[in-house]
Amino acid sequence: MSATGPALTRRDTTALERGPDPVRITLSVNGTEHSLDVEPRVSLLDALREHLDLTGAKKGCDQGTCGACTVWVDGRRVLACLTLALTCEGHEVTTIEGLAPEAEPHPLQRAFVEHDAFQCGYCTPGQIMSAVALIEEGHAGDDAEIKEWMSGNICRCAAYPNIRAAIRAVRDQT
Repeated sequence: MSATGPALTRRDTTALERGPDPVRITLSVNGTEHSLDVEPRVSLLDALREHLDLTGAKKGCDQGTCGACTVWVDGRRVLACLTLALTCEGHEVTTIEGLAPEAEPHPLQRAFVEHDAFQCGYCTPGQIMSAVALIEEGHAGDDAEIKEWMSGNICRCAAYPNIRAAIRAVRDQT
C-alpha cells in the first residue's frame, strides 16, 4: 500500500505551490466531480469526511499505521490520512460509499456479514477496500499471503480469521 498516495505528476507539483490560503480544487470521487475550497495541507481523508460528508473512511490513527482510512486513487490503495487532497486533482478517488454504487452490496461486503468479519466495525471500510484490491491484485493465494498483503489494516477487535475467511470466500467465487 502506498503511504504517500498517487505518484505526483508535473500538474500535481504545480498544485503544491498554491496556498497558504484556501484554494479551489476539483475532486472526482466515486464518479462525481466535486469543487471545494481547502487549505493546501488538508488531507484527502479530511476533505472526504469534513467537506464532502463521505464518512466511510475512518480516522483511526491519523499517522498511516492503522489502514482505517484506506481508499483507492486511480484503483490503487492509499492511506487517505497521509495523502493531500490537492494531489488527487485529476485522479479518480473511490471510497467505500462508491464500492457498490447500485442498491446491492459488493460481494466482499456481503462476505464480511456472512463470515462475521467485524465486531465494532470501525476498521471495516478500510479492511474491505484493501481486501477488494488484494483480490484484484492477485495477492489472495493463501492465508499467509492474505495476512501479509492485509498487514497495513489493523483490526483492534482481532477479527482476522473471519476477515481472511471472507476474502477466501470472494476469491473462490471469482
